[in-house]
Amino acid sequence: MSSVPGLPLLVFDGDCGFCTTWARRWQRWWHLENVEPYQFLDLEPLGLTAEACSEAVQWVDGDGTAHAAEHAVVAALRFRGGAWGVLGRFVALPGIIHLTGVVYRLVAHYRYRLPGGTPACRIGDP
Repeated sequence: MSSVPGLPLLVFDGDCGFCTTWARRWQRWWHLENVEPYQFLDLEPLGLTAEACSEAVQWVDGDGTAHAAEHAVVAALRFRGGAWGVLGRFVALPGIIHLTGVVYRLVAHYRYRLPGGTPACRIGDP
């Protein structure tokens, strides 16, 4: 296990090919310095659990506040700023954040069927 990396931090499921692909894309697109699979982190100081990290992407703000799933994506977008930040503010609007969550949960549930996904990507009940 590595020590806690710098914050802010995007945490993803490194056993999932789909999650790994998208985390690395976001790292490039959003110029994020700290993007790590949860399997290589000491989660307790971050206030995270392995179960939570296996089910949804996590974002830990510079102040240590953790966000999960669609809220993690919104927080990362807003952190990046510029056009990405505008997108983050838009998808966080009441009503739209609900739809964002529905889409996030659908993608997460079926990630093993999506390009790059493998049986290891499956979460929840079969």
